[in-house]
Amino acid sequence: MARKSELEKSNLRFNIITSIVYVIGVILLIQLFNLQIVHGEEYRETSNTRLSRETEVEAARGKIYDRTGTVLADTKMGFNVELYKTKVSNDELNNALLTFSQILEANKDTYIDELPLTVEPYEYTMENQEELSKWKKTNKIDNAASAEEAFYVLKEKYDVKADNPQDARKIVALRYTIDLTGYTATKPIELAENISRASALQIEERNGELSGITIDVVSQREYPQSNLASHIVGYIGKISQEEYEKDTESYNRDDYIGKNGIEKLFEKYLKGQDGTKEIDMSVDGTITGEYTTKEAVGGSSIVLTIDANLQSITEKKLEENIKKIRAGEFGHKYDTQGGACVVLNVKTGEVLAMASYPDYNPSDFIGGITQAKLDEYNKNDALFNRAIQGTYAPGSIFKMVTAIAGLQEGKVKTSTTFYDTGVYPRAHKPVCWIYTDYHTGHGNVNVVDAIAKSCNYYFYEVGYRLGIDNLSKYAKAFGLGTKTGIELPYEKDGTVASNEAAEAEGEKMTEGGLLSAAIGQSYNDFTPLQMAKYIAMVANGGKAVNPTIIKNVISSSGNQVSTEEVNNFVNAELGLTEENTTKDIDIKKEYIEAVHKGMKSVTSGDGTAVNAFEGFKIEVGGKTGSTEAGSWVNAWFAGFAPYDDPEIAVVVLVENGGHGNYTAEVVREIIDEYFGMNVEEVKEDMTASKEVETYR
Repeated sequence: MARKSELEKSNLRFNIITSIVYVIGVILLIQLFNLQIVHGEEYRETSNTRLSRETEVEAARGKIYDRTGTVLADTKMGFNVELYKTKVSNDELNNALLTFSQILEANKDTYIDELPLTVEPYEYTMENQEELSKWKKTNKIDNAASAEEAFYVLKEKYDVKADNPQDARKIVALRYTIDLTGYTATKPIELAENISRASALQIEERNGELSGITIDVVSQREYPQSNLASHIVGYIGKISQEEYEKDTESYNRDDYIGKNGIEKLFEKYLKGQDGTKEIDMSVDGTITGEYTTKEAVGGSSIVLTIDANLQSITEKKLEENIKKIRAGEFGHKYDTQGGACVVLNVKTGEVLAMASYPDYNPSDFIGGITQAKLDEYNKNDALFNRAIQGTYAPGSIFKMVTAIAGLQEGKVKTSTTFYDTGVYPRAHKPVCWIYTDYHTGHGNVNVVDAIAKSCNYYFYEVGYRLGIDNLSKYAKAFGLGTKTGIELPYEKDGTVASNEAAEAEGEKMTEGGLLSAAIGQSYNDFTPLQMAKYIAMVANGGKAVNPTIIKNVISSSGNQVSTEEVNNFVNAELGLTEENTTKDIDIKKEYIEAVHKGMKSVTSGDGTAVNAFEGFKIEVGGKTGSTEAGSWVNAWFAGFAPYDDPEIAVVVLVENGGHGNYTAEVVREIIDEYFGMNVEEVKEDMTASKEVETYR
């Protein structure tokens, strides 16, 4: 009986479970019938009108400021136009594209048009016949087809029914762009960039007529100060295939990326992190809703050490000086086209201004620079940053290195004098710059006189006594011939005259080469920034100066990125090592004072730049330099101020500028701006010699 009772209980449980399964099955069948039969059409319609696409939300690029908060590179809200693939007929798509093109043209906006032919008149825009033949073959057009015949082949291919040739071409051009790039229901194609707000609003309002066409709100770069500090700030451009392949996770193929200057080096910080949003769209392309799924994080802002006002004056005065030299306003014409100027804080190494002429407008690269504008820039080397990429023999502004080395090594004393006869008796018997048919030498000169008068004879003898190894040792101690470590790409090393430099050229350092090196020639080749660094160290008594152009890096949340992190990042990006960090030089005070006194005499008394500083209200230590470079005579002026307690060092170079004293006015004007002196206009001495004062 017990076993029978257990069996009955088991059957009961089985029947209950079976009943439950049947009930659930019946419910599911009823629900399935309800979904497919009763409400099937309704749900299919809903499904067809709710297609979801995920798209990226571009992060706002970080700003670039000067030290006072002036914005040098900004971001503004812009509007691009994208097209998603939708389930519409050819006629509907073509009509939408025509309407879209008409909206843009009415507001003077443009869309992407890469179709290589025109109508009325019918002409090919490809000049290269080989490329044109290849294009015809790709598009299945007979090689002998005229432009008109080719157009009608494409018109038929895209089933364009518009009779007006101009309207038809608009549609064909946009369809051709779609074919070139390709698009899907989830990945759009870009039809236009940077359209006006008016066009964007009209496209939004007429969304029902524009199948699959959407507005993508993006952050766009702008440079509110135009050309100001262009070589420092840099510019952005379309990412290259090589750049894209290096970081496919962070970038898309149509992204913009820093190409030069701060924009390039600090791309990682400036870019930010893109977000995402979902777009609900019906199959006919009508947008039914959109929402953000991941917020974008804006890029960090970069604060530079430069002062926008001082930078503006530096650029302006450099340009004016170059034009004056070219016009012969100093007594002799020189066909100069370019130059550079650097203003450095002698105590901190901060770059207060750095100019290279000619310059460029970074805005020209936004959206893609035209070939005509690029050719113009390339013709003038406008994209070349002469301050850090150009290397030049320093000539006489190098003579303070020779003087300090000679004094420090005990080869001469401050009281030592040499009698300059005009012709130095060793090696190839080089002459002092003053030596002509009418002049002999400078007579008795000590170190102060030699710097003031730029006496080659004196420095030939000091260089001879030092030897090339000692001379090059001191040049390197001042950071010459080595990258300064400035936070910019493409800085050049330069070269210090040495036995190694000669061997690298397959030559040997000769006695004549040593004498030339002592006055800043031979293999000596430095950037204007390196020369500014060296002059700053002369001004401050030998304290190390390591130039920097970065004040702060500020994250989008307002937090300052640590100096250590920034330095480590820069060093890794530029491949900098300990060799790029200059150390203090222990120079005896009396030697520095003698060198300073000589530099002060350059701008006063009977020095080589007295005419430029006559009546100036602040004492300046300076040095002129003129160096032969083939058929050119490059002109230098280096100075520091104030004389008693130096704050800034300024170095200016003008390619083929003729005389160092021609460029001194640039330094005077910069010092004037820096100290806010409002000095009365100084009239230039137009009686300067028209002859080239070689190595002065």
